[in-house]
Amino acid sequence: MKQEILEKIQQETADWKYLDELPRDWFGLTFAKQYAEVGDTFELFSYKNEEKHLGVIAYYHQETKEYKLKIQRGLTEFCLMQFITSSFEEYQHYLRKYLEGAVHDLAIYNPDTVSYVTKALNIPEWNYADILPGELEGFSLFIEPKQLTRVLNGSYIVFDYSDFSINSNFIIYYNEFRCEFFGEARINNIPEMNYVFDSRSLEELEEKLNAHLVERLREIRRRAVI
Repeated sequence: MKQEILEKIQQETADWKYLDELPRDWFGLTFAKQYAEVGDTFELFSYKNEEKHLGVIAYYHQETKEYKLKIQRGLTEFCLMQFITSSFEEYQHYLRKYLEGAVHDLAIYNPDTVSYVTKALNIPEWNYADILPGELEGFSLFIEPKQLTRVLNGSYIVFDYSDFSINSNFIIYYNEFRCEFFGEARINNIPEMNYVFDSRSLEELEEKLNAHLVERLREIRRRAVI
């Protein structure tokens, strides 16, 4: 990280009393003060539950010159748009206003985060037990359809099969803007799109999962362990 950027952050966050106000434990996630360079970011603090693979990280991003808040849910990471700002004063305001809700919704499933458009699909009511067992080809069902999870740009995680020992997973998303299901893998934590599972309905998705899911998980494992 550039020295002038580092000095700016350290000056703005010096004696940051807000950190002393934060609970040491919030909804089962544990607070930690970071103050450390990680790549081109400077991490300020976090709430994490390592056992559940959940985390919230507050940081400064050198590339965009902005303060941000990152969600870690398994191998999936994304920034929450309501926290992004170049102003430290605004960032603290957004943290006070929205941080508790962000930690809560990561730790405890909140169906209110699902839009009425996507709720109309009744994905949580989908009878998927025979198609998506708890364990499949060494992957565990980390996120189930009954816990439909909002991420970015109108997309929701429908389900996530993960094997954290090889930093690999397979996710089916639904995007409400495109009205489409699609699949994405992470192989050794490197994302890879796959168009085999693109579907317009749950019925079409079921057919493609029955035909291709086991084969896809085997391929992900094979390439991850090479």
